Amino acid sequence: MQSLLNGVLKPSPQLPVDGDFGQKTHEAVVRFQKTRHLTADGVVGAKTWAALGQPSLASAPKQAALAAPAARSAGGADAPWMDIAFGEEGQREEDGAARNNSRIVEYHGATSLRAKDDETPWCSSFVNWVMKEAGYTGTNNALAKSWLDWGETLDSPRYGAITVIKRKGAQRDAATGSSTGYHVAFYVDSTSTHIELLGGNQGDSVKRSKFSLGSYEVCGYRWPR
Repeated sequence: MQSLLNGVLKPSPQLPVDGDFGQKTHEAVVRFQKTRHLTADGVVGAKTWAALGQPSLASAPKQAALAAPAARSAGGADAPWMDIAFGEEGQREEDGAARNNSRIVEYHGATSLRAKDDETPWCSSFVNWVMKEAGYTGTNNALAKSWLDWGETLDSPRYGAITVIKRKGAQRDAATGSSTGYHVAFYVDSTSTHIELLGGNQGDSVKRSKFSLGSYEVCGYRWPR
């Protein structure tokens, strides 16, 4: 199943083909289900297996057909906005100043700035839009730093946490289009050297990116009250 998902999803989730139904596999299943207009629950039942081009559920991984991964029940189920955020992966700025991605303009509509182009830094607009779609009130502010005063502080990272980072020693950051050095996105994972975030305006698009902790400082993790 992981191999099939790697082949049919664009961009590829690049799942390790290890038979471990973890968080990333669950997220890939949800993305696939949305592209096929199936119930996006992350459970690989008969319809999902058939949509993957397999003749029957008999050959599907048993654990996938029975339940969602433990990782999701431990964290992802508490962050329903993440399915919405992952559903936007691949949205990117249009080439040329005269062309604008209407979806990114829609993200801007979730803030008081309401920019009408896709060149204005839009990481906070994306987070505001996602949270609004999930039924939460955001900051209504286009500044990434505004999220440091939102919700409640987390002492440690948690899947789905709204995370504010800042480029060390710089007021601008080409990787995130930031004019202040600040960036906001959703926490996915981390190691001792990198933090992985899902966000907008990461390489001019909505995607997962790994940020070096040698180049960026984590300013805060926030969670809805």
